[in-house]
Parts: sequence; structure tokens; C-alpha cells
Amino acid sequence: MISNQQKIAIIGGGISGLSAACYAAKAGYEVHIYEKNSTLGGRARQFSTSNGYTFDMGPSWYWMPDIIENFFQDFNKKSSDYYDLISLNPQFEIIFPDQSIHLPESFEDIFNLFESLEKGAGKKLEKFMNEAERKYDIGMNNFVQKPSHSWFEFISLDVIVNAMKLDLLTNYRSYVASYFKHPYLQAIMEFPVIFLGASPKEIPALYSLMNYGGYKLGTWYPTGGFFSLIKAMESIALELGVKIHLNSTIEKIEVEDKKVKSLKVNDQFLSFDFVISSSDYNHTETLLETSFRNYSEEYWKSRTFAPSCLIFYLGINEIIPNLTHHTLFFEHDLDLHVDEIYKDSKWPTKPLFYACCPSKTDDNVAPKGHENLFLLMPIAIDIEDSEEIRLSYLDQMIERLEKKTGVKDLKSKIDYQRSYCINDFKLDYNAYGGNAYGLANTLNQTAVLKPSVKNRKVKNLIYTGQLTVPGPGVPPSIISGKIAANEIKI
Repeated sequence: MISNQQKIAIIGGGISGLSAACYAAKAGYEVHIYEKNSTLGGRARQFSTSNGYTFDMGPSWYWMPDIIENFFQDFNKKSSDYYDLISLNPQFEIIFPDQSIHLPESFEDIFNLFESLEKGAGKKLEKFMNEAERKYDIGMNNFVQKPSHSWFEFISLDVIVNAMKLDLLTNYRSYVASYFKHPYLQAIMEFPVIFLGASPKEIPALYSLMNYGGYKLGTWYPTGGFFSLIKAMESIALELGVKIHLNSTIEKIEVEDKKVKSLKVNDQFLSFDFVISSSDYNHTETLLETSFRNYSEEYWKSRTFAPSCLIFYLGINEIIPNLTHHTLFFEHDLDLHVDEIYKDSKWPTKPLFYACCPSKTDDNVAPKGHENLFLLMPIAIDIEDSEEIRLSYLDQMIERLEKKTGVKDLKSKIDYQRSYCINDFKLDYNAYGGNAYGLANTLNQTAVLKPSVKNRKVKNLIYTGQLTVPGPGVPPSIISGKIAANEIKI
């Protein structure tokens, strides 16, 4: 335990902030979380409506369950102490121009599916997954656990022996194409990396570990929704003595003698021995005098960001047939949509989108006989965002849903509707450019090349979350919080 219990402030109550708070409190510090919104969770918040719907606002794919379980084990807990996990079967459905494909729950059935589409593809899938498992073990249990202050952290016999097998210099598209020729199999294997923030042509083949963490380890749903993870983390934090302050906006970080002297919170100055910021990295830096910032505005403009997104939360007053829990609408060209996100930076002309219908699995997220429908379309950051534009894309998505499900006039069956887009990400999370997923996981934005976890000019200021190591996603955010807490040195 720490003598004279020093005080730690956590800026932001999202996943990385909650994780950092738990680990810091376990180490014996007095920990305070300051969250600007009225609930914890950040992008993983949840809201309920007056007419009986409950919507998870962000994450909906529960992948890498072992990494999430590691968090609970660190506190002598199990996820099952807080929620049950339901294995989804099918894991998801992908809609292609001339057919739809269900990805089954068991790997044996996935093997048979691949074999049915391309002779010999089943055996190639086995080889692909064996390599992906090796990358997963090295990547998730070694690489991403490091604070990435220096490349020397990554020099070990294990890493040197396995360096060539990690395929860091091979792009993901070429790597997948070396295994599978059928375009639909290629699309199935490329899907997990789309939200890493770049075209599969730009993402290192190392990230085939995502396929293992998803397809092989399964796609799950936590009872009560993804927010059940947030509530579990909050419960552990409170048990450890963490003090949580909602509706608390950090307005300024005061520095003296190269250390944070105090935080200005809701017009009040509060002193702390150490500060961990899980709010948007760029935003945190704007709370500092320019001379104390790690990075300039030019630096952030030069970064490659993962997408923002347009989201619709819809309540439907009848059961929708022919729809799974997760459905990917891939009827249009992936590369066109990707280029319009990263190269042209404009609203997509022929968008792909994703539909999540958790009421297919969970009776508690919608009134009986109704459906809870979450629609998400990836878009470029910092483009024009208006209600008119949002609604025009809703019409397109609804039309494609009607075609898929056979439901006529689906729009007339909506009894709850809320949209969320770039302007909301900026308002609620101070997200740079309205980004939803942090920085792209390109090779030149990996590990040491990501924004530093330490402020190099302020001794007691640490950063955590999706804009620093190890990167975006729920499991990486949990790990990021642990890394940040381990950096506390008073």
C-alpha cells in the first residue's frame, strides 16, 4: 500500500479511464474519476427511452473474451460475477450483391462454409488461423502490454524469433489473397480490420490476429448489453474505493515546476499528485498551456484517423423477420467506400453499413413484440454533418433493410429514432474531427509511433485511451488503462 495515500485524478470515465482507476486504486492510491457526461462509459454508454427501449451507444462486438476476462482476474473476479455471455450463432451475416452468408458459431462449420465456396479453402483457413493464433498470443499478450517508450522494449528472443512470422511488412489484403481467391471469402476475412482505420491495403498482416480473436474465439453478447461491462468495471472501482464525479468538466490543467499543480473542475481548482487523462488526447492537450503540450495542431492534422460514423438508434414496433443479431450490408464496393473515407474525405456515394438487432438475443432491450435496431455507417472525420444529410442516409439504409427482410414500409414502423454523428462525437467526447475509433493502426502509427503515453514536459501527466497505446477497441482500451496506471511513479 502507498503511505500517506497520494491522490490520483482520472479525466474521463470511459473504458480506459475506468480500467486505469481500478488498477491505480488496487495499488493503494486515492482515485477520483471526473466524467463530463451524466453517466460513465464514454463511447460505451447506454440510454433508455420512455417507451421501453435500451440502447448501447457504441461497442456491440464482444470479441477477445479472454483479454476482457484478464481484467476481471486481476481483481480476483470473473465476468460471470456480473453478466452472462451468450455465444451468437450465427456470429453474423454478410449481405453480398447476389447472396448472403451466415458465419456460423463453430469453427468446424466455418471450415465447411469456406470449403463450400472454394475447394481447399477449409484447409487454408486452418493454416490461416494457426498463424493468426500465434500472432494473437504474441500481439495481445506481449506487444500491446508495453508502454512503448522505446523500441528496445520489443527486443526479446521471442520477438526476434517470431518477427518474420508477424508479417508486419505485408499488407493485409495481399496476405488474405495469398490464402483465398473467392471474393466473398476475402471480404469475410478483411471485415475485422475495417474499423482499424485504413484500407486492408494499408493495414499490416499482423492484424490477422483479429480474425482469431473474433471468428475462432467466438462472437458473444453480454446479457444486459455492452453496458454490463461498464457497470461491472464501475462496481469493481467502487469496491476499491474509487470516487466517481459525474457532470464534472475539466476546464484547465494548471502546471507548476513541470508538474500538474491542479485541475480546474467546474470552476473549482483541485490538487492531485498525479493525473491520468483518458479524454481525447488532443483535447487534453488543449487544457494545457501550449509550451506543455506533446504535440502541435499540425501533428494531429498529419495523423491518419480511423473513421467517424453515422449511427441511428431505432425502435421498431413489430418483429423484423430474416435479420440476425449482427448483419453487414456489403452489397457495394468496399474499396470505393474506404477511399471516400480516407482519400476523398466525403460522404459515401454507395455506402456499406452495419445493423445490430440485440432484441434477437435479449428480450430486455425492447418492449415485447418490438425490435431494437442499431445502424452504423463508417464515414470520414470532420466532414459536414447535418440532420438533412443524416436522414438521407437513413432512407438508403432502410430501403436495403426492407429488401433484405421483406418488411414493407419499415420507416412507418419506427416508434423511436435518434441519430448520432460527427457533431455529437465532438460535443460529448471532445473527439478530434469527430472521430469514433481513434487513430488508424497503420504501420507508421504503431507502438512507439503512436502518441506517447507520457507527457514529456509534465512529470505527473499520463495519457490513456484509443489515441495512444495500444490503440482503439474495447480490449486495447482496458489494456491502455492498465499501462497508464503502471506508469504512476511518485
